[in-house]
Amino acid sequence: MGVTGTIFCVDLTDGRIWTDSLPEETYRKYPGGSALAAYLLLQHIPRGADPLGPENVLVMAVSPVTGLPISGQSRVAMAARSPLTGAIGDSQGGGFFPAEMRRAGADAIVVLGRAPHPVYLWLKDGQAELRPAGHLWGRVTAEVDRLLKREVGDPRAEVAQIGPAGEKLVRFAAVMNMANRANGRTGMGAVMGSKNLKAVVVRGTQTPRPARPERFRELVGRLKALQEANPVMQWFGQYGTAGGLVGQNQRGGQPVRNYREGFFTQAGEIGGERLHDTLLKRRETCHACVIRCKREVEINDPELRVDPAYGGPEYETLSMFGPMCGVSDLRLLCKASETCNKYGLDTMSCGATIAWAIEAKEKGLLDDGGLGLAYGDGHSVVRAIEAIALRQGVGALLAEGSLRAARALGPEAADLTVTVKGQELPAHMPHNKRSLGLIYAVNPFGADHQSSEHDPMLRTRPGMIHRKRLGELGIFDNLATTDLSEGKVRFAYWTQLFYSLMDTLGLCQFVWGASWQLYGPSETVELVQCATGWDTSLWELMKAGERRLNLMRAFNAREGIGREADALPKRIFEPLQGGGPTAGHTIDAAEMERAKEFYYRLAGWDPLTGYPTRAKLAELDLGWLADQCSAESLRR
Repeated sequence: MGVTGTIFCVDLTDGRIWTDSLPEETYRKYPGGSALAAYLLLQHIPRGADPLGPENVLVMAVSPVTGLPISGQSRVAMAARSPLTGAIGDSQGGGFFPAEMRRAGADAIVVLGRAPHPVYLWLKDGQAELRPAGHLWGRVTAEVDRLLKREVGDPRAEVAQIGPAGEKLVRFAAVMNMANRANGRTGMGAVMGSKNLKAVVVRGTQTPRPARPERFRELVGRLKALQEANPVMQWFGQYGTAGGLVGQNQRGGQPVRNYREGFFTQAGEIGGERLHDTLLKRRETCHACVIRCKREVEINDPELRVDPAYGGPEYETLSMFGPMCGVSDLRLLCKASETCNKYGLDTMSCGATIAWAIEAKEKGLLDDGGLGLAYGDGHSVVRAIEAIALRQGVGALLAEGSLRAARALGPEAADLTVTVKGQELPAHMPHNKRSLGLIYAVNPFGADHQSSEHDPMLRTRPGMIHRKRLGELGIFDNLATTDLSEGKVRFAYWTQLFYSLMDTLGLCQFVWGASWQLYGPSETVELVQCATGWDTSLWELMKAGERRLNLMRAFNAREGIGREADALPKRIFEPLQGGGPTAGHTIDAAEMERAKEFYYRLAGWDPLTGYPTRAKLAELDLGWLADQCSAESLRR
């Protein structure tokens, strides 16, 4: 059925390693990826676990389609209680590590306890052991990647590791593989650091095979026709995610100077086209993917070197260190990207925290300790990244994330933060993508731009591939990007379920999706049928996506995190300054509250608390979780 059937459990406290297996019916409910990770997390973690304590649990999970020879399938999900938000943490990452993890014989790895000294996990063809990692502690990611491949004696081994930022428990530390692919969001790197787990190294020779090989070959054979029908994929491969920056800016949706403005006059100097024409060394890819959207840049200037081993900046990285910090020097933005990947930091939270710090300093609320932070000064931004990663000077405060840092300074500083549940907002503005603001608010692990479809997809012309694919999900509306009617809320919720499925199947949302991507919902169903042999349907798979979402909300309910945490920051309700088409735009707070209430009812959650109702949990065969949450928490 396309799975190894093996869950590796590692207790770092006493060094024990054992395996568990799950019945097929469990995989039908939680097929893999994020749903499987959340399910296993809830099986092992006690209520009230300290996110940086030994009782927290870290889960890595792949899916039945991971490692198959088709584009966009090599993704790994990581889950734990987040050190950044206190809610459930969830993070997705690509590259070659996920496919190799599956080849090594694991559907998931569950990490318990805390090692008495630094260690790494070595998993090869179903055999796992813990090895000392004291000699690797303090080293940066590209160096550790090289050393571990040499140490295990196999250059084809893949390494998921933390850098010095994870060791220093920076609350938005990432887990890096290839030194340039990140499980970045929600602080999973800090969880690994708290456990003294430097890395997980995997190598396998068990090549995944589809249960229905002939039908799978037919699906792969449609690639050329799908590419010809959707020429945007060629553009996307050429310019990567960074290619969207200029267009986003032209629509007034580019956050500038800590979300105060929506238009950056120098956007053309830092976009994907300029990156492609100047600093790009080559395009990189993930396992078996033809899109090749990853960037690799190199700068050999003696005064500003950028090592291509650390890849190149994505859209979010350019946006957060660029317009958010007022920086228009592309070379310095590439240096900022390299520094984050070297030390293991989430570029979104890091850039947004620095943007907040610059504004707080401007208003006399923060002493930056000599970093020289100022909007437009890229050198000061790079200095701040290193200070955060190493917790040096004011970097120790900023390493807590913008909301915790601001609360230490007082309510006036807290009002300047742009977070949901303590996680910094991505670089897609709700001011011109209204339903995205709703999803930012209600998403279980904090603001996330990859958890639903974006509003402009409802404005494409009839007959276009975008409209046809949304039609497969029952979405036929043609609504403005600033609309937040019940129709827009349904669009947000139904596409949220579909993208929840994408993270459950470990599929890249730049290749598989509900609108512009290479493959759509119907091909997703075919892929799962081919991989597993299941006679599944879009209905069953969407229910798996819904089950994942409710697992996460129930985790939060168990910790007393509900509707009161589903709140957008004060800054979002202030009129945008500056120029561009969204100047003066704001969001109506009452309209957002009405949309939120309708969303809760659609989702089957209690509108008073935001918790899943017992009836919804029972519908999804999650009754066991309702009992775990307790009647009291579900009534509140």
